[in-house]
Amino acid sequence: MKRSLICLAVLGALSGCSMIPQYERPAMPVMDAWPGGDAYAEQGADTQAMNLSWHQFFKDPALRNLIGVALENNRDLRIAALNVEAYRALYGIQQSALWPLVSADGSGTRSRTPETLSPTGQASTGGQYFATLGVAWELDLFGRLDSLSEQALQEFLASEAIQRSVQVSLIAGVANSYFNWQANRELLDVTGQTLKAYEDSLALVQRSYDVGVASTLELTQARTAVETARAALAQYRRQVAQDRNALTQLLGQAVPLDDIEGGKLDMQLLADLPVGLPSELLFKRPDIIAAEHQLMAANASIGAARAAFFPSIGLTGAAGSASTQLSDLFDSGSGYWSFTPSISVPIFTAGRLKANLDYAEISRDIRVAQYEQTIQDAFRDVADGLAAHETYAEQVQAQRNLLQVSEDYYEVAQRRYRTGVDSHLTLLDAQRQLLSAQQQLVNDRRNQLVSEVNLFKALGGGWQAQEAAAASAVPEA
Repeated sequence: MKRSLICLAVLGALSGCSMIPQYERPAMPVMDAWPGGDAYAEQGADTQAMNLSWHQFFKDPALRNLIGVALENNRDLRIAALNVEAYRALYGIQQSALWPLVSADGSGTRSRTPETLSPTGQASTGGQYFATLGVAWELDLFGRLDSLSEQALQEFLASEAIQRSVQVSLIAGVANSYFNWQANRELLDVTGQTLKAYEDSLALVQRSYDVGVASTLELTQARTAVETARAALAQYRRQVAQDRNALTQLLGQAVPLDDIEGGKLDMQLLADLPVGLPSELLFKRPDIIAAEHQLMAANASIGAARAAFFPSIGLTGAAGSASTQLSDLFDSGSGYWSFTPSISVPIFTAGRLKANLDYAEISRDIRVAQYEQTIQDAFRDVADGLAAHETYAEQVQAQRNLLQVSEDYYEVAQRRYRTGVDSHLTLLDAQRQLLSAQQQLVNDRRNQLVSEVNLFKALGGGWQAQEAAAASAVPEA
């Protein structure tokens, strides 16, 4: 008995030898610094800005309220959170395989043997009763179970990062939908005002035409402008309704219109983003974190595939009490025990084990390529965002200047037309240029805000929050 216990202790000490390949993070397949040039601002890291969270980035209280509602109710985020819990449970299942399984069982049978089958020639009634405590344990000498447990852990951590990525995408999606909605509402107002001006102009041309001053061409031009504005008005009504529907879907409930009706795109809606952060910040992006954990999970699966080539050793033991009478089940002398070690050595598997190892190694190589591609995509997202950050500011200011010039042009053209100096065609051209400048300014401002939000998302969506999330504890088994 002592020798058996010593053998168990030795086997337990040997258990857990890992065959997982040494993990090395692949080198970054991008430059060490962001691009530079005329389209980019001067690089200078602002360490204070590196702690920017989404609560600080979005300065509009109405928008922060919408984001809060979405984080509570959005179904995509809810699915991602449930996936995390599912992977947590799978990790717990796999972790439990490392430990002995202990069970307590009780059973009993009672039977009657007819006289034709009884050795004594007489019918008999008898029974057997058992109370058993059983132990079953697979010794993980070559680390197969430990590799599977590590793989499950990395998949769980990847699901956590995916959840954070979904959250960042949701925050950006709500903000961009909000900006689209506000922009189309402003375009609807501008088009409505323009339609009113076109209708007034048409009425003036109609009166001039009735007295023989205006030509048929001028009247037709005025009517064309009115109908064009009416078509645009219908278009923006549709877009406003669709933008509201998009917000409703993201929020998971009706849009609280009372809280956001007064929003304007010319307000200071966003905080300033840092433009000189190091490219290593990409490693804090949740999608890159998820890709690396998936790579580490694939690396761990190679260890399990390697260990499958070696023997599998199992220990099964049972101890308990047995009796022919239930009342005598725990009497003295009724105890019994059994110990059954087993070993399974793979000899011929028709290439299955080799194919499993090849598949695991190829899957690891695929994950490496996916990880590198994720970094490259992230680097481009940030580089594009940095270029947009600088150039959109110049573009919006230039468009504001153009709008001011167009307003002046329209006022001059209107006065000259009323005094008969210029034709209606000049006034119509001034009206169209003013409308175009107004629309373009709204679109440029919307695009500027969307690009800032996309840059915030590309940089990880709040670095302080990501650092806290990366330090989260490993789940208990």
